[in-house]
This record gives sequence, C-alpha cells and structure tokens, in this order.
Amino acid sequence: MALSTLWEVGLPLAGAGGLGVAKVRAPRLYWSLVGLPVTQVRFTMTYRSTMDVCGLTVQPSRFRAFLVRTVARRSDIQPVPPKIRRVRGTSTGLRVTLRLPAGLEPADVVAASERLRHAWGVHSVNVVETKPGFVELRMTGYDVLRRVKMPRRLPSGLLTVPVALREDGTAFVRDYLKVPHALTLGANQSGKSMYQRNLIAGLARLNVALVGIDCKRGVEQRGYAPRLSALAITPEEASSVLDALVGEMEDRFDLLSECGAGDIWDLPEAVRPVPVVLLVDEVAELFLVATKKDEERRDRMVTQMIRLGQMARAAGIYLEICGQRFGSDLGKGATTLRAQLTGRVVHRVNDKQTADMGLGDIAPDAVVAVTTIPPDQPGVAVAGDSSGGWSRIRTPELSAAKAAEICAEYAHLTPDLPALAAYRPVVPAKVPPVESAPLVKPIPATD
Repeated sequence: MALSTLWEVGLPLAGAGGLGVAKVRAPRLYWSLVGLPVTQVRFTMTYRSTMDVCGLTVQPSRFRAFLVRTVARRSDIQPVPPKIRRVRGTSTGLRVTLRLPAGLEPADVVAASERLRHAWGVHSVNVVETKPGFVELRMTGYDVLRRVKMPRRLPSGLLTVPVALREDGTAFVRDYLKVPHALTLGANQSGKSMYQRNLIAGLARLNVALVGIDCKRGVEQRGYAPRLSALAITPEEASSVLDALVGEMEDRFDLLSECGAGDIWDLPEAVRPVPVVLLVDEVAELFLVATKKDEERRDRMVTQMIRLGQMARAAGIYLEICGQRFGSDLGKGATTLRAQLTGRVVHRVNDKQTADMGLGDIAPDAVVAVTTIPPDQPGVAVAGDSSGGWSRIRTPELSAAKAAEICAEYAHLTPDLPALAAYRPVVPAKVPPVESAPLVKPIPATD
C-alpha cells in the first residue's frame, strides 16, 4: 500500500521537479516540450478577446457588415481583429503573421506589445513590419539573452557580419551595404570589447581590408595584426592614417568618375578596389588635446573623419567608431561626426549624456533601456539605426586569444594598401612561457 501511494504521489512530483529544473537550466528544451504547446493553446483560445481588450480591433467594412446582416442573419456587428495568416513555432518562441485591417497600423500593435506579452504569458513580444499591411509578432518564451546561443542559420552577404543575438532570437548583423558607418559605446566591463572581437572575427573572414586606430599603444588591436592592412597606435600615426584614407577615397572617386559609376559596386570586378573598414578604438583619445599643436592636429583628424563619414560609402570605405563615452563636450565636430554614424550600439554607460548621444537622436525611447542595463550582464546592449527601430542584443563570449587566432588563420586575405604601406603592423612574435623562480629557496638538508 505504501509503495503504491509513493508511486502515485512521488512520480508526478518528480516530473514537476524535473520540469522546474529544465525551465531554469535548459529553457530551450522546456520551451519546446511545455512552453510552446501551452502558449499555442492560450493564443488560439484568447486571440480575439485579447485583441479586443488591447484596442487592436476595428469596425468591419460596409461590405462585411452587409454580409453579416444578410447572410449570417445577425444584427450585432462585432469589431474585427487582424487576420492571422501564419503561426509558426520556433526553438525560442512563436512567430505570428498578421494582416492588418483598414484603420490599424504597425505602430498600434507596437504600442500594445507589452499588454500582449502579459496576456499570452511570454517573455517578450517584438513587432516587425514585414511588408505594407502585414506585421509579424515575434514572441520569445524565455530570456534568450541570458545564455547566448547564435541561430544555426545565420544571414550571409557580401559585407554582412553576424555579431550578436537579438532578444527576439534572431541574429543581429552588421550589413555595411545597408548601414555603412556605426558608433559603438560602452563603459569598462560592459562588453564593448567583446562586441569588437566578434565583429573583427567576422570581418576577418571576408574579402575586406581592415585598418585599425588604437591610441592605447595598440593594446586592443595589436593581436589582430596579421589581418590588419594598417595600424596606428599614437595620435600622430592616426592623423597620418586618416590623411592617407582620405587620399585613397579621392583616388577612388577619380576611378568612379572615369568609369561613370556611382559606387565601387557598379565597377567591373577586375578594377573594383577592395572595401576598407576603419576600426577606431577609444575615439575620445583623438579629441583630447594638451597643447596648441595638439589642438590643430585634433581638428584635422576630426575633419578627416567627418569627410570619410560623409562621402566614403560610395568609395567602399566604412567607419566603425568605438569608445567609452561620446558627448558634445569632447569638442568641435563631435556632434557632426555622430550624425554620419547611422548605426548605433550602446552598452551600459556611466552617464546619461553618452546614452543620449548614442541613441537620443534616432530612438529616444531606447535611452531608458540603456540606463537599465544591469552591471552583471556584460555584452547586453541596445542597437538602433536611423529608421527609429531598436532592440536589445547580446554578443556571445569570445576571448581575445580566439579572435587573434581567427585573424591569424585568415591572414592570407589581408590586402596591401599602397597608401598605407608605412603603417602595416608587425606581427608580434609568440613569446614562449618562462618558468618563474620560486619565491622561497629550499633550505638545504643537514646531516
């Protein structure tokens, strides 16, 4: 009797306990086995009522109302919600495609996303306009940014680099053909360096030239030397490299003019110059000055960066500007430079002004999301662009040694830029580990 009672009571408890453990330690498995079926049933059963209470229903058209009265013989005309076109479960959530009726627009669904999240018991609801009149609800069943696992199918393209994971479970990519220039900000220990490593590791695999500016004597970028076509580690070298890049840009414009092309991608492959990505680490170091001479050099560097931001896209030269902070107090030209950097990624920062400078001009509501990033979640950031859209992202962990190893593996792809030949970095030699002497010498044994 006792054994049968233990079996009847203990087995369900063990099953419930196992599901509880799986929900915490294996959320993807728990979602596939339990969360997805429950959410699909809840969504199906409550869809119409949820849309009604969330204000996402409209009065039917006159033709529809006529059919209801004459064919269905009904006098009560109910408001209609968006029509469900497709429901698809994923390993991280649920995707629902909706056809919006006349009178509703995507902004209405975006405004109700938080209410939809609570109504259907999911972690988040992101609304994406797929085409005119259609939106996709991207629901996530759990916090996918807690443990970053990139999707198996990653976007690919000529200059496309998957860098991080969005909170809707899709990959965040840097597509230089769509967003040529970007600004990345973040305080110490915020994950900014991790973002840069993932970006450089992805770029290293592409047919591009990488040019680095790291005025901390190359501490961050020296390890990527095998894959860099040029590296500047002092403000003086940075000024010369920027001058050389502007000269390269002007030479490419001469080539475009001769061939009657609008940008390098309209040129025949035989004469098309290699794309160049300029990676600037700690941009504030280029703005800081100590003497009058430094001020003149600073003004020239800022002017050259602004020129590259305004015109270099057609010449196939792209900017990736990074720093801990960025504000108008850096000096003349900071705000003008920011206006050219349409892609923005802001990690946890130490002051609200940096968050405002990063996202305030393109997505003001995203500034609040930046200021709420906790210190114990390095790699979490808010990514936005000039379209006004933004999302939370997190980069997967990648060590500096691994990023350097990837750069060495693809060193054969490093093109020579004659204009920057003087700044081709020297590949650091591997220093063999040295055994340190013991701090305490052993006492010789006595008879």
